[in-house]
Amino acid sequence: MRSWPNLVPVVAVVALALVWGRSLSPILVVAVALVLAGAVLAAVHHAEVVAHRVGEPFGSLVLAVAVTVIEVALIVTLMVSGGPESATLARDTVFAAAMITTNGILGLSLLVGAVRYGTILFNGEGTGAALATLASLATLSLVLPNFTSSRPGPEFSPSQLAFAAVASLVLYGAFVLTQTVRHRDFFLPVLDDHDPATGDHAEEHAAAPSDRAAVTSLVLLLVALVAVVGLAKVESPAIEAGVRAVGFPPSFVGVVIALLVLLPETLAAVKAARRNRIQISLNLALGSAMASIGLTIPAIAVASIWLEGPLLLGLGATQMVLLALTVVVSVLTVVPGRATRLQGSVHLVLLAAFLFLSVNP
Repeated sequence: MRSWPNLVPVVAVVALALVWGRSLSPILVVAVALVLAGAVLAAVHHAEVVAHRVGEPFGSLVLAVAVTVIEVALIVTLMVSGGPESATLARDTVFAAAMITTNGILGLSLLVGAVRYGTILFNGEGTGAALATLASLATLSLVLPNFTSSRPGPEFSPSQLAFAAVASLVLYGAFVLTQTVRHRDFFLPVLDDHDPATGDHAEEHAAAPSDRAAVTSLVLLLVALVAVVGLAKVESPAIEAGVRAVGFPPSFVGVVIALLVLLPETLAAVKAARRNRIQISLNLALGSAMASIGLTIPAIAVASIWLEGPLLLGLGATQMVLLALTVVVSVLTVVPGRATRLQGSVHLVLLAAFLFLSVNP
């Protein structure tokens, strides 16, 4: 059974190659969903192996960036082939990813950790810096287009889009350098000496995997993530049919796909929270949101050179209210450096509000 994480990514990629571009029967839809679930679990396993070898916060960074790079490639591909109908695809996908990570992954991790350990501890300096960077990225890329006057509607001019792309890269690059070099200690788990978390000690003293095992896991992690994103795209027609059947807006399809793509990070964050490693969970949640904006905006800025039609990045009024509320609540959550199940519940309610308003705009 130990070999299944090595076999599942290969099986998932083979399955992706076999079903890509085909219309799936109901039986194949179920089969692809099972393979997708296996690829998610395999990705979490290999992410943990890599994280154990390189240590934190590098492990969280590897998973967040790997998922986001593949997600960005999928977004750009869909925009190139989607025509005018894809004008809001980048905005909707990035915003959905930001809300799912900052309210869903973060809230679930806080709730799981607080239910098991009571008051949970994390590093307010590192988490606050991540939140400040995320708020700046979201405002510059997703809010400002509504208030510029060079183009009608929620759209940047080419020079404004270029500035937003460069600013996104600078902010994200500065954060990564801070996280991994200058102030790495701000992003390491906070240990509570008064809380006997026995499982943690066993993990801390376990032998680190060899370089060969870590490289193998890194390759299989990338393979698994490619399969996750590709199979989510393959499942999208079935998802679209299900969304139409229940009467939800077509834009909700993007939310469902974002949920599927972010499953590896969600499971990894919850597992870290169960081991009282809340800082790792927060690194994954906020790091994924930052990477989603900081890498997507530059990518679509380059792609806009040959894309036809407008590129609408500005959020709607309801989305801006949800974003502002999320930032305010997140600040109040992270500044004290400790949280209870109440903070986790508040973030999960905000996620529920986002999902509800996506269905009933």
